[in-house]
Amino acid sequence: MTAAHSPVVVVMGVAGTGKSTVGPLVAGALGVPYAEGDDFHPAANIAKMSAGTPLDDADRAPWLDAVGQWAAARAGRGGVVSCSALKRAYRDRLRAVAPQLFFLHLAGDRDLIAHRMAARTGHFMTARMLDSQFAALEPLEDDETGLCVDVTAGPEAVAAQAVAALRAL
Repeated sequence: MTAAHSPVVVVMGVAGTGKSTVGPLVAGALGVPYAEGDDFHPAANIAKMSAGTPLDDADRAPWLDAVGQWAAARAGRGGVVSCSALKRAYRDRLRAVAPQLFFLHLAGDRDLIAHRMAARTGHFMTARMLDSQFAALEPLEDDETGLCVDVTAGPEAVAAQAVAALRAL
């Protein structure tokens, strides 16, 4: 698969599933750029999450629009961006500007994810907000283009599984 034929991939899932680790691995294997979804958050969102307050839909709207614009600009050229995209409505908003998105849903057991989040440092998303993430999560539906991958095996295995699925498209 050449970069020109690569889809734009949104690596989605709750905080702590490894989006920022798996995303660059997938992008590297596909030879396309990677964008860190957290970099698209306005400063007010970062401050709110750093204070332990979950974002609401109004907070997420400008962030989703920015991620969607990046994805739309990569259409036909491929790219990978991390974005929690927890709700169907969020994914629909992204698809409204970038219709050909492929969603790579990183999924894992709550205890595993909580353990991973407790072990990481320097990130604004705290483990105490994990329950709100799981409560908001709406897994991919049958009519959504994408793949759900369990993260238990680790980032390299997850990335390899995702790349194999993308190359099979």
